Amino acid sequence: MTGDKWKRGAADKPSPWKKSITPRQERVPMPAAAGESAPVQAADDGRVVRPVGEMRLYGLNACMAAFEARPNDLRKVYLTESRLERLKPVMAWCVKNRLGYRVVETPDLDKLSGSRHHEGVCFEMRRPAPVMLDALLGDRSDAASLLVWLDGVGNPHNLGALLRSATHFDVTGVIVPATSSLDLSGAAARVAEGGAEFVPIARIDDERDALARLRAAGYTIAASVPSTGESLFDVKLPKRLVLVFGAEGEGMSGALITAADLRLTIPGSGRVESLNIAASAAVFLAEYRRQICAR
Repeated sequence: MTGDKWKRGAADKPSPWKKSITPRQERVPMPAAAGESAPVQAADDGRVVRPVGEMRLYGLNACMAAFEARPNDLRKVYLTESRLERLKPVMAWCVKNRLGYRVVETPDLDKLSGSRHHEGVCFEMRRPAPVMLDALLGDRSDAASLLVWLDGVGNPHNLGALLRSATHFDVTGVIVPATSSLDLSGAAARVAEGGAEFVPIARIDDERDALARLRAAGYTIAASVPSTGESLFDVKLPKRLVLVFGAEGEGMSGALITAADLRLTIPGSGRVESLNIAASAAVFLAEYRRQICAR
């Protein structure tokens, strides 16, 4: 199919969502590789090299949230015929801006997205611009603000679930170390169900410096620990709070636990060691929101 060209929207072309437009008419070259467009890699000095350029998003809510938040980042669209009606605004944008689109069969979309959970749509989009810690801090004020710090967390599905909860509970942003392999991916965005577009992720190079800047901006640092901490439900949470979560199994670094102002535990039956990070984060975020809204 090397001779095929991307179909370009034009005023004299028929509407792309009419029945007369068939998969045969939408033929364009299929990308050679499926899944993520740029994997996370490690440099020789141990630094993590972040993916750049474009990424593939899939899942209806994830794709539509990204399109609504940053339509100019859209580059290409793949969809099944069953999604033509739902994606009329996207197809109209493609026509207006001469962007490539293709109607494909479900097996092709499985390969393009690297997943069977694409829900009939896959977008190629520019990656969101990197966010610095200063962008999350803003001006010093007494306004309520909740940040989440992830230490050692690497599972994209956990990130996606956390971003979904973080959006629901209006979290200001997420902090991850620059050395972390964790990054926004198609899998994380799908699990987030659109939440990835509303919660910025900032990377930090120096943990001590970040802690100092957070405290200077009025934040209290709270480490979530499986046991031995104060009960989450017995502590009056400060309005400006950073909740630190560690990886399942290994937990967070001892240095971060020591540096924290608070150590908090979700009390339970004790029959299991702890909740997974996504469930734990949802409980913490809900309790913070409950307390702040009650004041």
